[in-house]
Formats: sequence, C-alpha cells, structure tokens
Amino acid sequence: MRTLTVTLSPSLPTPATPVVAVLSADGVTASRHIEVPLALLPDTGEAEVVAVVPWSKLSWHALELPRGTLDKKMFQEGNSARLRTVLEGLLEDRVLDEPAQLHFALAPGARSGEPVWVAACDRAWLQAWLGTLEQAGRPAQRITPEVAPSVSPGAAVAPTLHFLGTAAQAQLMVSGAQGVCVLPYGAESLALVGATGSDGAPAQIWAEPAVAELAEQHFEGRVALQTAPQRYLASARSEWDLAQFDCAASRGARQRKRLSSGIATLMQAPHWRAARWALVALLAVNLVGIAGWNWKEQSALADKRAAIREVLTSTFPDVKVVVDAPLQMGRAVSDLQRQTGTATGADLETMLLQFYSMAPAATAPAAIEFAAGELRIKGMDPTAKGTARITAKLAGMGYQARLEGDTLVMQQERRP
Repeated sequence: MRTLTVTLSPSLPTPATPVVAVLSADGVTASRHIEVPLALLPDTGEAEVVAVVPWSKLSWHALELPRGTLDKKMFQEGNSARLRTVLEGLLEDRVLDEPAQLHFALAPGARSGEPVWVAACDRAWLQAWLGTLEQAGRPAQRITPEVAPSVSPGAAVAPTLHFLGTAAQAQLMVSGAQGVCVLPYGAESLALVGATGSDGAPAQIWAEPAVAELAEQHFEGRVALQTAPQRYLASARSEWDLAQFDCAASRGARQRKRLSSGIATLMQAPHWRAARWALVALLAVNLVGIAGWNWKEQSALADKRAAIREVLTSTFPDVKVVVDAPLQMGRAVSDLQRQTGTATGADLETMLLQFYSMAPAATAPAAIEFAAGELRIKGMDPTAKGTARITAKLAGMGYQARLEGDTLVMQQERRP
C-alpha cells in the first residue's frame, strides 16, 4: 500500500519546521526520503499518511487496568472519558507533568486484569502537529511510535537493540519488557542492559550505517543495518495506533479506514503476492470447472435430443423435418390410430369409459355432447360427495376436467 510516513519534530510546528518524510509504494520499501517543511511535502494522492512520534517525546508505563475497564466494546476503542479518568488516576504518581496535559494510548489488544503498556506524550504538542498536518492537506490517518516495546511488561524475552547516531555521538536504544530507553553508547550501557555476555544476548540488533562498526565490535555477525527512514517505515507497519481518546477519529471513520487499508494492503503489498496469485488460481480453477461442467451438461442434453429425434424419424420415416419431436410424435401416433381404427384417448368411447370408471355408481347424465375432442356431460350434481373428486382423478389419467355449473367439461390434456 502506498504510504507517506511523516516523522514529527520534537519542537512545536511552524511553517518552517522541517519534517522527515518517507514515501513508499508498497509500505515496505522506501522509494524516497526527504526532509522538508510541511508545505513542501509531496502530493500523497491516495496514499495513507502515517505520523510517527519520535522516541524522545514518548514515555512508557506498565499498568494493570482494573477488571471491567475494557470489557465493554465502547472502551476498546480507547475513546471513553471513563477510561481516560482511570488512566489519569493510575499514572498520577508516575509522570512529572499533570496527567491532564498528557495524551495516553493503550497497547494493541489490551485486556483488563493483565499487564499492559500505556504510551504518554505531550497532549498540546501532538494536537498542534495533527492540526498543522491537516492544514497542510496531509491529515494523519494513523499515529505510531518510532519504537515501541515488543513484548508484554515483565516478559522474560531478550530486548531489541538499536544503535543510533554517529561514531562520535553514538546512542543505544533498548526496547523490551522494561519499555523503551535510550542510553549513551558504551560498555557501561551494554552491561546495564545485560547485552555484554552470550547468555543475555539481544533477540535483534539494528544499527544505523554510521555506527554499524561499533555494533560489530560487540555483536559480530549479528548486526542488521537499518537506516533511520527504514526505522520510520517499520514503525508505520506496527500494530500500534496512538490516535486514541480526543485524537481519535469517529468510530465509523476508523473502521472504514481499517477496511480500506486492509484491502489496499492485500491488493498491493509484496508479502501478499503469493496469496493474490493463489486467489487468482482458485478463481481460474473454479471457472474452468464450471465451464467444463456446463459443457458436459449441454452435451448430455444434446445427446438426449438427438436420441428423441432418432426415435421419431426411425418410427415415422415420413417426418422429414423435426421441429418439436414430442409434439410431432404425439400427432403421428394419433394419425396412425385413426388410420387403423384404433380408439385414441381423445375419442368419445375412451373418454366415456374413463369418466364412468371414476364417477360414482349412481351418476346418470342428463345429456352428453362431444365435439372436436371435447366432452360435455350435463346433469351432474356439483354438491354430490364424489363429484368434486372426479376432476382430480381424471387429471391423473391425462385429462383436463372442470365443472361449469352442472356440466362436466372434459378433454384430453395436450402435452408437448
């Protein structure tokens, strides 16, 4: 997915305040890295704008929220006044500033009754930057931390190290079960984080190119290069979203944003390429299968029609052109019966025989009329017990029968 990652400056925004921006066509690889004032940021088009909060503006606090705080769905979005009040009460003695002046954000998947990370930063500073980005036509759709704790508070997992800066002013950033902290580079710092021995080796070691040689002195062969733009881009892919409480958009807008972001990621991200090809292959296989099944059914239907035509033309050689084989077969059989003097189902004798086989024993018609294959039997009692059942019985014998007052109208059913 095309993204524009904007790393906010630690100072308050002004028209001339520069920001570091990274453009990416797929959200994974940086295609352009610039440092310009907000007004000179490139046109994003349909790209997702992600604001990255630098590590120097964030503090991390491990809390255990009271049970029931996050049980209701309205609190899981992190936008309720009740949850904000709970956090202010829990952090009142842990932060230097007044809690009302801070912006808080819960870790993804936070649950009450379990340790959870809470990020805090200057509320006025963040709102000023978000307002400035919106005025510049680059409203942030997500807010992510530059580096966040990778595990739950207190988990027995090795930390991740980031070597930053230059060889003359190197820094060591540690993220893990104790939060995120930045120390000046040195043997004392490595010993403090327990990274000097082989037993306490970090899980991952990243180093900017300028300090990669220093990192290799302690972790030879285990250091992975990562430039600052790559780190900002990686933060944009994290599950964190600091846009909570008064910095959050409406719930419906956030859901639409997540849905559109997920669809765009599925359609464009390189790591979903295999899934996209698999989906295309699955659709192609299904289309081929449906086409093959349709061809098979059409072929079977054509064979049956050909068999019917063959029966008609072989039985009645005089039929040269077949238009409706069943209808032509019925007419040919009727003509043959008339030619040989055989009674057909449409003859008077046959229809009377069928009628009397179904009618009650005491039935005595007042008059009988027969014309053009239609038999009219007058003098029927429509209220008699067996009269109503005659029509149903005759229908089972292939005749259409209906009562018109005291007259039963009967004729052979025409079937194709």
